[in-house]
Amino acid sequence: MPDAAKLPSAIAPMLATPGPVPQGTGWAAEFKHDGMRACVTSAGSRWQARSRTGQDITSAFPEVGLLPDLTGGRRVVLDGELVVLDEAGAPDFRRLQRRMGVREPSPGLLQTTPAVLYVFDLLVLDEREMTTAPYAERRAALEGLALHGTGIETPPSFADAASEVYAVAREHRLEGIVCKRLAAPYRPGQRCKSWVKTVIPHEADVVVCGWLPGRGRLSGAIGALVVGAYDRAGDLHLVGRVGSGLSSASRQQLQHQLAPLRRSSPPAGHAESIAMADATWVDPQVVARIAYRSWTDGHQLRHPVYRGVLEDRDASAAQLPD
Repeated sequence: MPDAAKLPSAIAPMLATPGPVPQGTGWAAEFKHDGMRACVTSAGSRWQARSRTGQDITSAFPEVGLLPDLTGGRRVVLDGELVVLDEAGAPDFRRLQRRMGVREPSPGLLQTTPAVLYVFDLLVLDEREMTTAPYAERRAALEGLALHGTGIETPPSFADAASEVYAVAREHRLEGIVCKRLAAPYRPGQRCKSWVKTVIPHEADVVVCGWLPGRGRLSGAIGALVVGAYDRAGDLHLVGRVGSGLSSASRQQLQHQLAPLRRSSPPAGHAESIAMADATWVDPQVVARIAYRSWTDGHQLRHPVYRGVLEDRDASAAQLPD
């Protein structure tokens, strides 16, 4: 009999390679959940959760404490994602931020911002290490555990349906999908092409509030745009810096377009503007379209990418999300 009191060791997570949706058969597709990666171990009545970097986050997410009961005390190591859901039941990274860094969440926080562990892989079951088994076998064993309860769920996986799953993710404005080779083993700590993540970019209109100077080969050119958006009251807020997606031609075009709009102070009050002493500020007149991953809880853009200037829009088109 296994020693139920001894927790198995955490395993470094396998990482997906960014890329387009794989074509052909032999792949399983899962929705990509915008959350916090976690390796969770359990044996007997004990359990432990660790972040992707190995930090102990057990006390921060007591919702996962149901795991020993769900597994009947079996010895398991699970790979998953900690998420917080919105009213529609979709993972919301902005809400998750309220839980991140809180080591002992209050009863009120647990009630208003409950977390859920989405389990998507099984790495140890009883005395067997499952990492060398193909994904299809690991997935079948995971589904056999029937991990469904308050605070823990096993989201679906769809074999040979990557295009269809991507279309559904796009329709519901999810973060993207992850495709996994059915015959591939789990490679701890490695980024492998047998897992492919395809992120679905969202788009927003922002108003250019200034720019930061380029460094190195970009010296003398625009390094990144400082962009903003308006709230419902009409107040302008800085929402991020955008450097990705700026070509040499677009940097030159923007510098020519923005030069006549220079001003001595930021057009919007924001704590971050104080730290940007080397920024050149401009009147908020030029509207640009950017792609982004999501918004943070503090109305900052995650992973923004420049798409281009919108000549037919005025600054009012740049609106914060509701």
